[in-house]
Amino acid sequence: MQLVTDRVKHEKAEKAEKTLSTGDARRDRWRKHRVARRAEFVEAALRALDEHGPDLAMEDVAAAAGVTKPVLYRHFEDKADLYLALGQRGTELLFSRLVPAIKAELAPVPRIRTALNAFFSVIEEHPNLYRLLARGGTGSKPVDADVVAEDKEVIATTLTALLGDYMRMFGMDSGAAEPWAYGIVGMVQNTGEWWLDRRSMSRDSVVEYLTQLIWAAIDGLARQHGVVIDPNLPMEARKVVQLRHGGTA
Repeated sequence: MQLVTDRVKHEKAEKAEKTLSTGDARRDRWRKHRVARRAEFVEAALRALDEHGPDLAMEDVAAAAGVTKPVLYRHFEDKADLYLALGQRGTELLFSRLVPAIKAELAPVPRIRTALNAFFSVIEEHPNLYRLLARGGTGSKPVDADVVAEDKEVIATTLTALLGDYMRMFGMDSGAAEPWAYGIVGMVQNTGEWWLDRRSMSRDSVVEYLTQLIWAAIDGLARQHGVVIDPNLPMEARKVVQLRHGGTA
């Protein structure tokens, strides 16, 4: 799937701006200042989201940052540009917790639980950010890059590789790995959105219910092929993949 969207291009340009040296110390200092200032405004936007919800205006962000709108527009072309920056920040927040969870040398059930808790902890702490990104626009102007869909693609692709490796290790047909991965990611995302709207149970409860549901499916399929996996015993073979922005490695 083509993931080189406006958001990815934006991230590459921003990364290049952070690392490129012109040989002009004064100009490089100014560039670093702009990058740092832009990051400060993104954090201000997160605070404004907490206070005003996903329909926040640029005035709200400027007020949270303690600047005027013209100053804000020196660092963002428009509201859509700010949205892209928020999307990048949201991805960083999610992956900073999800990557260690997926890489952890844990038994199957604790590993599933830890990964789920990483996702739910992020959306619990930043519900309005998730709602903004899931909506795919800023209210006044749609944004071409679907941040949530792109992150979902990265996670599902990574999970496909992980499941496929384990299925082959047990002599099972790994063709089911991809639909399983997308099914799991879709279920978790939909459950997360339901939970944010309802909050009819604690985070620990919803994480535990999903953990048991996902494990029951894995255990059931394995047993159909004569494979019995101890849910509380780490696997003998370490199968670790790394999540990266825009793809896997």
